[in-house]
Amino acid sequence: MMDWEQCFEGAAGAAVLASAGVLAYAVRYPSSSLLAPSVYRGTSQRRAIALTFDDGPSESTPRLLEILASHRAPATFFQCGASVRRLPQVAREVAAAGHEIGNHSDTHPKLHFKSSEFIYRELAGAQEAIQQATGIQPRYFRAPFGIRWFGLREAQQRLGLMGVMWTAIAVDWKWPADRVIERLLHGAGNGAIFCLHDGRLLGASPDIRVTLQTVREVLPKLMEKGFHFEKVSEILCPTKN
Repeated sequence: MMDWEQCFEGAAGAAVLASAGVLAYAVRYPSSSLLAPSVYRGTSQRRAIALTFDDGPSESTPRLLEILASHRAPATFFQCGASVRRLPQVAREVAAAGHEIGNHSDTHPKLHFKSSEFIYRELAGAQEAIQQATGIQPRYFRAPFGIRWFGLREAQQRLGLMGVMWTAIAVDWKWPADRVIERLLHGAGNGAIFCLHDGRLLGASPDIRVTLQTVREVLPKLMEKGFHFEKVSEILCPTKN
């Protein structure tokens, strides 16, 4: 009997660990679509990379727009509703420059262990703020901290949003620029989606000097390797007109 009990306990423990592993993958891994539809890479048919920026708009976003314009590089900005309400004119500058705007939640919370209604309100609040400021209704959503949870699938469906994760994330809030640049160059490939930041959560006047230096230096290096830059909506299309 003891052998059977030990066997059962071992099997039960393995099942718990397996379930925990699956949940961790579903919640955090960019390649997972278990909790909500999402993509983490675009088409492999073109030598293109999608530059994306989270947590804005901020007072520093216009400086980033200047760098992107100097390289004729379009990008997708995943904006927080609270920041858009604080700086609607900057959100409009992003749109006027021809960049794409996505939804990054209203107040940038971690979504795990939150109710379905809470998650929906976060997405809906950002949709409303962005639409009121820019006239744009975002089609893409990136979860704050990259954390997905139960209820997100329904919220995205109700609002017509596709989740977008990343192929490579620039740890530009923590690492020095040379290390961030090395990480992005290592992650470069056809259809790669890069995640950087033009804000720091919802903080006012964030220090994004590392981000600015990274973009200023890495774009020419990527172009030398034959890459060009596309918005998320473009890089998800196998063919581009």
